Amino acid sequence: MIVSRVLVQGGGIGGLVAATALARRGVEVDVVERRPADSVLGVGLIQPGNALRAMKEIGVLDAVLLAGRQADELRMINPDGTVLAGVPLPSVPELPTSSNMLQRRELCRVLLDAATAAGARLYHASSSATLREDDDGVDVTFTGEAAPAAGRYDLVLGFDGIRSTLRRHLFGDRYAPHLTGFSVWRVGMPCPPEVDRTVYGIVGDLKATLVPLGGGESYLALIAPEESVQHGLTAPEIAAQMRAMLGKFGGWVGELAERVSDESSAAYGPIEQVSLDERWYRGRILVAGDAAHATSPHMAQGAAMAVEDAVVLAQELERATSVPEALDTWWNRRIPRASLVQRYSAALMRKEQGQAAPEDLELLEMPFPQAQALLAQPY
Repeated sequence: MIVSRVLVQGGGIGGLVAATALARRGVEVDVVERRPADSVLGVGLIQPGNALRAMKEIGVLDAVLLAGRQADELRMINPDGTVLAGVPLPSVPELPTSSNMLQRRELCRVLLDAATAAGARLYHASSSATLREDDDGVDVTFTGEAAPAAGRYDLVLGFDGIRSTLRRHLFGDRYAPHLTGFSVWRVGMPCPPEVDRTVYGIVGDLKATLVPLGGGESYLALIAPEESVQHGLTAPEIAAQMRAMLGKFGGWVGELAERVSDESSAAYGPIEQVSLDERWYRGRILVAGDAAHATSPHMAQGAAMAVEDAVVLAQELERATSVPEALDTWWNRRIPRASLVQRYSAALMRKEQGQAAPEDLELLEMPFPQAQALLAQPY
């Protein structure tokens, strides 16, 4: 291994996978996460086959499958809730299922346990304060009550999300997140009996996606075009807007409006994108996951791309003879897949909303199952 000590900034999905993959290879890993312990953003997520391959590589496949629900197809519905079509998901020969759906808190629990068991040290409510780089490493000081002592690292990894401070350290404000013109509204609820796999339907310019999760729960996401961001919405206001949107659907989907109460977990946010048009690293500092290539959720590949970034980086650090060689090979392996996900997801979003440009339609000549099959191939 060409590195012996690594700092991971960001203790979310990608950061914990990176910590586990490196610690299992004998690397000393510190993880700093600005949020307090037990603070998980989001409701649930879908793990397609390529994400499950990464779970297998770090030894947690059985645990995530136990915590979630599995399915081998998606289901399209009409605006009245009747079934329009089933969309098979590509199989991965070495895996028992094509997709897994689970609570984000359950996935983070599994990954946190795995990182700790592998020997990584985690520090919540803390972050890097200063970074001084030279050709051989990075000297780092920290901020936070439970932060580690200042130290020197062979490599610093930024899995610190769409508003990454490490991205700003590397590139300034050149790659700030930009609005896509769409928003997403999410809420968790008991799983409706009609939802035994991911279900989605479109009415006008509104898309609804329902995802079954473990423990009899599910989550609903509504995606709609939006000219400007709505700031300062209260929970009752978010819930009221979600109920109004669900009212555009008929049948059992429309009836879900009754389950969105003012006291629910409903959340709202604009869909933003990050696009770096240069390498995702400089010297001994890199960014990955949403910090490097945040995307719309239309392929359910955002978290999958982050975990791929993590396991491929560990592979290259193990096989390369120098850090520059490892980072160059890592980036060249990652950029085609991350770029495909970002471009295809955005094109699909615009097409579903009737806003597709000619270049979107050209890309979408590759059907969704074919695009997913490409991503099911080894990374």
